[in-house]
Amino acid sequence: MRSIRPDLIAKKLMLAGCASFLLGFSGSAQAQSQDYSKVEISSQDLGGGVHALFGAGGNMGVSAGPDGVFLVDDQFAPLTDKINAAIAKISDQPVRFLINTHWHFDHTGGNENFGKQGAIIVAHDNVRKLMSEAQLISFFKMDVPAAAKDALPVITFSDTTTFHLNGDTVVVSHLPPGHTNGDSIVHFQKANVLHTGDLFFNGIYPFIDVDHGGSIDGLIADADVILQRINAQTRIIPGHGPLADRAALVAYRDMLTVARDQVMAQISEGKTREQVVAGKPTASLDGQWGNGFLNGDAFAGLVFDSLK
Repeated sequence: MRSIRPDLIAKKLMLAGCASFLLGFSGSAQAQSQDYSKVEISSQDLGGGVHALFGAGGNMGVSAGPDGVFLVDDQFAPLTDKINAAIAKISDQPVRFLINTHWHFDHTGGNENFGKQGAIIVAHDNVRKLMSEAQLISFFKMDVPAAAKDALPVITFSDTTTFHLNGDTVVVSHLPPGHTNGDSIVHFQKANVLHTGDLFFNGIYPFIDVDHGGSIDGLIADADVILQRINAQTRIIPGHGPLADRAALVAYRDMLTVARDQVMAQISEGKTREQVVAGKPTASLDGQWGNGFLNGDAFAGLVFDSLK
């Protein structure tokens, strides 16, 4: 198999990730009517039977082997056939387990399809709770309807659950609220691969779902927790953006810390949200991190919201 150099595909994946995240939060009706015919699902072999899949939505992870297929997240419903086709190039077995890293529908949009195909859907308790009822994401002024019954996780956990399959130990751990209140990371321990869900947006400013427990302090704390569990050789599948390593996660954590401190300094001066945003607290970071779906002003506003 021809090797794929991450440095050559990073920019393409970054742009695709930004566009897909915008699509996911542009409104459920628009997301469903969007033409997915040109979306391609690409895969990268990370070793140890683990692959990363990229398409239009949150990045996916796959463990394939004699015990079946273990899938992390599933993007949008219209892409299920393409995702299955990509998996079929890796394994001749169907998806046995599907893990949702959190509730956002650019990561859970295919749940109903995979559930009807027989996959056992697993997620944190709060993921099922949020998906079971209509939700409002005020930052995007968007109403999200309750998910169909077949889309809901059928197994939930409060802290950690472990899978022993395909010769690996896969530990799924809920972390304290960061991106949302239901974030989980998935650690393929033998393969030394970690899927972070949207606790990590590689190379771009992250969305913080303040309505559902997200906060800048939580993102920073969770990044520190993740850093303690990995080493320099760990391959990281972020929620959005290209594949990463520990150094990239350190840079992300440091960026979050600077942004938090700069916004907090202006809050301490008694400034309003509008005044903080106008003060450009992320100006020193925007050149590197503000080229995704959130620019510096939008991210500063989210940081303000989470701190207030």
